[in-house]
Amino acid sequence: MPTFQAPRGTRDLLPADRVLWARAEASLRDLAARYGYREIETPLFEASAVFERGVGAVTDIVEKELFRVSPSRGEEREPWALRPEATAGIVRAYIEHGLHTQPQPVRLSLYGAMFRYDRPQAGRYRQFYQWDIEAIGDAGPAIDAEIIELGSRFYRSLGLAMVEARLNTIGDPVCRPGYLKALTAYYQTRIGEFPDLARTRLVSNPLRLLDSKDPAMVEINRHAPSMWDHLCDPCAEHFAAVRVHLDALGIPYRLSPEIVRGLDYYTRTTFEFVRPGAEGQQDALGGGGRYDGLVELLGGKPTPAIGFALGMDRIVHAMQEATAEGGAASADAAVPIAVIVGADPDDTVTRLRIATDLRATGLAVRADLARRKLGRQLEAAVRDGARYAVIVGDELPDGLVQLRDLGAASQKPVAVSALAALLRRKASAAGPG
Repeated sequence: MPTFQAPRGTRDLLPADRVLWARAEASLRDLAARYGYREIETPLFEASAVFERGVGAVTDIVEKELFRVSPSRGEEREPWALRPEATAGIVRAYIEHGLHTQPQPVRLSLYGAMFRYDRPQAGRYRQFYQWDIEAIGDAGPAIDAEIIELGSRFYRSLGLAMVEARLNTIGDPVCRPGYLKALTAYYQTRIGEFPDLARTRLVSNPLRLLDSKDPAMVEINRHAPSMWDHLCDPCAEHFAAVRVHLDALGIPYRLSPEIVRGLDYYTRTTFEFVRPGAEGQQDALGGGGRYDGLVELLGGKPTPAIGFALGMDRIVHAMQEATAEGGAASADAAVPIAVIVGADPDDTVTRLRIATDLRATGLAVRADLARRKLGRQLEAAVRDGARYAVIVGDELPDGLVQLRDLGAASQKPVAVSALAALLRRKASAAGPG
């Protein structure tokens, strides 16, 4: 047993794990740039009031999961918390730095670590990673469709074609109160069937009961009144227009009345990306919605906004499962095309010089700089996954090296001056993997 281990609810991402993570990160950054979403970074911790207002004082995140940090010295007295999600911090930055003066909407992208203190579960960590997309300053339905299409494209780019978009609307402050009254009245008729937690939530946040995974609540919700029957005309028109845009883009989705957000500043469009057939909470890979009231809640002027947060831990887990089931494996960019080895264990200068020259041409190569026998160097090259070994000083004339194909166990002399071009052709012909 090691003396020290990673804290409970966290884990190390080792080099072998990072291969799929890097692929996902490269895709999200490429897509964000193509869609015009500029990168932003906010502090890992904020005044806890940012999250208590922005996330909601009666949500699970604040009641059970906010990772609080207390300043122990200095002049500061305001309590802090590690960020449990990105939206509140991004909106705080939007207000603080006057981004409302820029052309609207302001499109922002953030990828990074989030923190929640609640008890760790399978696939749920105390330190986890999210990709966050926010479009602040556009009230129209087209931006809703753009963001849903962006999320759908991201999953497809990772080979997760089975991920399904689920769509709903939760109205706005005009029509939602009437719906909540009807929903609460229905729930009161079946209160005797409620689990204990649901009884508490009925008082504090009845809308969230619609997305309960408890079997008793799932059955009760089958007969619950529909928000769609209580929409005001502007909300109904917005919801219809979002669907028109998604249909025009050819984006499949399922209408799902259980996809809700239980906070007052959320309005109209809500959505999730779901992996059908996954067990329990592992089916949801991300989601989002329109939050037209949040900017004002955090001290800014009334500003429409919409965004999503995608759970990278679950996404990478889904990629791993897809690979295990026969999907294409990802190539590790850090695996060298060749390792430079030497017949003379002490001649590390020549090995390093050749490797440096090859790297300057853009090739991924490694120099074996250990003073050990050639056989041991070749064994290490095979373990690294290299395709070729470049053998220096194997009784060849100056300017020549042996290029050994480690898979075919064959080799031939090659001029050092021609080595880079030859390795590049071989790498291109073999392709990834």
